[in-house]
Amino acid sequence: MANEEKPKQKIGFTIIKNAPTDGHKGFGIGSLSLENVSPVIVDIEDDVARVEIGAMHARSEIEKGIKFTTNREDSEGGKAYWLVWVTIDLKAEGAYYAGVTACEMVVNREKRRGYKLLADHVNRMDKSMKRHIMVDFMDDKSKNILRDYLETFNEEMWRRSEEKLHQDLTV
Repeated sequence: MANEEKPKQKIGFTIIKNAPTDGHKGFGIGSLSLENVSPVIVDIEDDVARVEIGAMHARSEIEKGIKFTTNREDSEGGKAYWLVWVTIDLKAEGAYYAGVTACEMVVNREKRRGYKLLADHVNRMDKSMKRHIMVDFMDDKSKNILRDYLETFNEEMWRRSEEKLHQDLTV
């Protein structure tokens, strides 16, 4: 039995549900919950935005089968996307878009190559979870797509959102 292989250990992380500080003062205090963060993909060319839960772990339909690099030339001629991290929170009046941050992504299906800065994607997700709005650098068409998506998805949440989000997505 010398060739017997050990089962691979799964490495993961704990997602803490709801409010981690409710009712106890132990594990999870000060931890951020991932349950209210959604990755929204803005497809500029197709003029559409949609939630892509797979993007949470860089496994969206758009990313599958693509080798990503930090060199833009590798994906030259590809299709441009924005990955937008949307965090929803509650205030007295109800739910609202609390954190909205965008990251660039380019995918060239023919070459099976893509461009993205993974560290930027992780940092922007963190910023969204910390209730930051970072969308003012997006192109006008993408701002319109994202604004329309957020407003249509839930008009009340859009109305209750910070004025900065409304201003930054105004073209």
